[in-house]
Amino acid sequence: MGPSAMPAANQIARKEMTHAVCVAVVYHSGFGHTRRQAEAVHAGAGSVMGVRSTLIPVEDINAHWRQLESVDAIIFGAPTYMGSASAPFKAFMDASAQTVLPRSAWKDKLAAGFTNAASRSGDKLNTLQQLAIFAAQLGMHWINLGLPPGHDNSTSSEESMNRHGYFLGAAAQSDADVGADVGATAADLKTSAYLGARVARVALQLSAGRAELAKAALTV
Repeated sequence: MGPSAMPAANQIARKEMTHAVCVAVVYHSGFGHTRRQAEAVHAGAGSVMGVRSTLIPVEDINAHWRQLESVDAIIFGAPTYMGSASAPFKAFMDASAQTVLPRSAWKDKLAAGFTNAASRSGDKLNTLQQLAIFAAQLGMHWINLGLPPGHDNSTSSEESMNRHGYFLGAAAQSDADVGADVGATAADLKTSAYLGARVARVALQLSAGRAELAKAALTV
């Protein structure tokens, strides 16, 4: 490395060493059920020591594009409507093609996802795959749920975490004929909080690794 590159390299290294770990939860909720799930993900991420979590509804996204460039991880959440992510969330995805993609602004950030539907299945896997592909298009690293199926034998119950048996992300089921406060089940909220905490822990590990690399760069 030439002398002229040293000051810039040192600045980058020191920034990595002092970086605070931040997780953002970006979501849409049509009737409040997915909002409850998003709040659980947000709480889980914020429960990890050394991590700050921010909750951002897509309706407010225009005020947060710049902030999202500085976070370590973004957890995406949307209800599954007619087999895919809701239209307002898809509008956010499409907007990123202009605000994020051209500058690779989210490249190498962590990503994860969650979804909710009234049906037990409701084709929620399709939404999680849609979110994962979206993250991949932006160069992000996808973090899966990391839980085994919870309700798959005679000794398990509806109170088990990951009761629906999803692997790619957190999936919740809320009865369509009741409000969000009643429809969101304790098991699904606990599963969602687990996802938030898992992403936060990985973000801490990644930040620590980058800090060590930054220290090494200062000695070169």
